[in-house]
Amino acid sequence: MRDMPVDHPLVAFVAADTNEARNAQVRLAHRYGNTPLDRAEVVVALGGDGFLLETLHRTLSRPVPVYGMNRGSVGFLLNEFSEDGLLDRVNRAQKVTLHPLRMCATRVDGERIEGLAINEVSLLRETRQAAKLRITVDGVVRLPELICDGCLVATPAGSTAYNLSAHGPILPLGSSIMALTPISAFRPRRWRGALLPQSARIVFEVLESAKRPVSAVGDFTEVRDVARVEIREDRSVSLTLLFDPEHNLEERILKEQFAP
Repeated sequence: MRDMPVDHPLVAFVAADTNEARNAQVRLAHRYGNTPLDRAEVVVALGGDGFLLETLHRTLSRPVPVYGMNRGSVGFLLNEFSEDGLLDRVNRAQKVTLHPLRMCATRVDGERIEGLAINEVSLLRETRQAAKLRITVDGVVRLPELICDGCLVATPAGSTAYNLSAHGPILPLGSSIMALTPISAFRPRRWRGALLPQSARIVFEVLESAKRPVSAVGDFTEVRDVARVEIREDRSVSLTLLFDPEHNLEERILKEQFAP
């Protein structure tokens, strides 16, 4: 017998391509039913953080709240896995609204490619040669030359991911700021990045691009041999994540700042 209260939302279960996630999907679908993704009111994503980001991208054309349960490794953006009382948990869940970054990358041949990034947009050197970047913020050149392995712009939700590994700051949700963080900066050696308002437009220009090629990556969009990359927060796009009240994302990000 399926465990479905009268006021239950129509749920679509999606799973990462692992045995653990697929098996959980089968059991949950049998217990609660499984609505096609294009008619669902809530999507339950079973996997890790990477699969959750993939699921959010799949819902861009039809925004629908996503409730993740960890069937992967880290699971920072996911709730704990349990098959019991799932629909009640979904109904009680707290909503977090995320606005992705919009990346507009221009390649050296003039081709322009756009992409959305929920965590961060990163520029990375393609060869043994360090990258040389010029950084402009809102039309003002703030760093004429940064020699580095790369540089990234992170959202608050993504600040605990690659940004943190690159020694960038953790940003509380609702802080309305973005992190601009260098990756292995060589010159200026002591520059550790900047905090920018969410309204900022950041432009990276690749210097000596023929000798020092650079790629730009925004979640699932990778552009090779870029000459210029513009990044801004796109507030016209809203994504909704659902969290159990006792494991909300704001508390996790706060706790991460005190982790040993």
